[in-house]
Amino acid sequence: QVQLVESGGGFVQAGGSLRLACAVSGLTFSRYSMAWFRQSPGKEREFVAFISGSGRNIYSVDSMKDRFTISRDNAKNTVYLQMNSLKPEDTAVYYCAAGTRATARRDEYEYWGQGTQVTVSS
Repeated sequence: QVQLVESGGGFVQAGGSLRLACAVSGLTFSRYSMAWFRQSPGKEREFVAFISGSGRNIYSVDSMKDRFTISRDNAKNTVYLQMNSLKPEDTAVYYCAAGTRATARRDEYEYWGQGTQVTVSS
């Protein structure tokens, strides 16, 4: 059974930082690309960043790449999202996802976590 479990969300003031983690089990982690998406109330789930299985291919949304960094530790079966200089508009539920392709397309990811809430106050 494949499981993706996010952690690290919470409340933070604008300008602060959070580090999200997603622990994965039930699949050969290094063979899967991992991604982070987020969803705010009333909005569609949007892509944030992906990282290939080897970690060599990384892509982030332009509007976030200077503040958010995706990384992975294949020895720990975990993917991370370091978020710095957080803004109120970053408030959302953040989801990790696993798929066989490194892509920004939501429908290409087979497995999803339950999400972790990030709330940024002004």
